[in-house]
Amino acid sequence: MEIFDFGLRLRELREKKRLSQQQLADWLGLTRSSISNYENNTQTPPADTLVRLADIYGVSVDYLLGVKNDRKRVLVIEGLTPSQEKALEILAEEFREANSKSIQR
Repeated sequence: MEIFDFGLRLRELREKKRLSQQQLADWLGLTRSSISNYENNTQTPPADTLVRLADIYGVSVDYLLGVKNDRKRVLVIEGLTPSQEKALEILAEEFREANSKSIQR
């Protein structure tokens, strides 16, 4: 069984975004040492910070926490008009159909 390294995942995501610890800390309203502590597994970020980190990195909180290893996140569509929701449903169906056709080839 592989041991999950939360701090390493955070560091890799931050570096992929080409952010310094200080830049991320400023963005989150935290100190650079807080970011360092998260990445070194000496502190765990609170839930609201986890949600903000997931949003910044475009991943799910489950991915951040190692519950899931795929980076997909659930698309939240609250606040959209009914016509906007319908347009997203149509696009999603088109993607499903295109994916289905490519798998069959």
